Amino acid sequence: MAERTVTLGSVSKEFRMIGWRIGWAVGPTDISARIVWTHTYNVVTPPGLTQSGAEAALRAGDGAGVAETTAELQRRRDEVVHQLSHLPLVIPEGGWSLLVDADAMGTTAGALSEALLTHGKVAATAMQGWGDVVAPRYVRLVFAREPVARLAELRHRFGAAGF
Repeated sequence: MAERTVTLGSVSKEFRMIGWRIGWAVGPTDISARIVWTHTYNVVTPPGLTQSGAEAALRAGDGAGVAETTAELQRRRDEVVHQLSHLPLVIPEGGWSLLVDADAMGTTAGALSEALLTHGKVAATAMQGWGDVVAPRYVRLVFAREPVARLAELRHRFGAAGF
């Protein structure tokens, strides 16, 4: 399998540096060479500041607070799941967001997103434009910067929006 295996990583996911868009690919030389050329012609190079930040995170390893942050994000995820247990959710194993299945609720992602913002004061991203086949049925809730106490209001806020 080694000659067919490519491992991908990013500081966005592994070091919670959301939006930094710095990652890596490790694999066989021939595949890696094609990845380099694809990257060269399709991706803008990240600014020096973000490259330096990514390097610092990689050098710090878990000294960067990864374990503590992972535990906190899990607490937040668990609270969202608890609050919205009556809804069809796509529950992640990790990360800082989850999906709510609007179609399964009998509405569209756009309508759910609008109702949540207007009546529940919840910003939820309708996933139209994030893929043609499956994504449009979902809204994404990002809980990265929300304290657990605020997330504990989600059942009430979804209720205010009619869900």
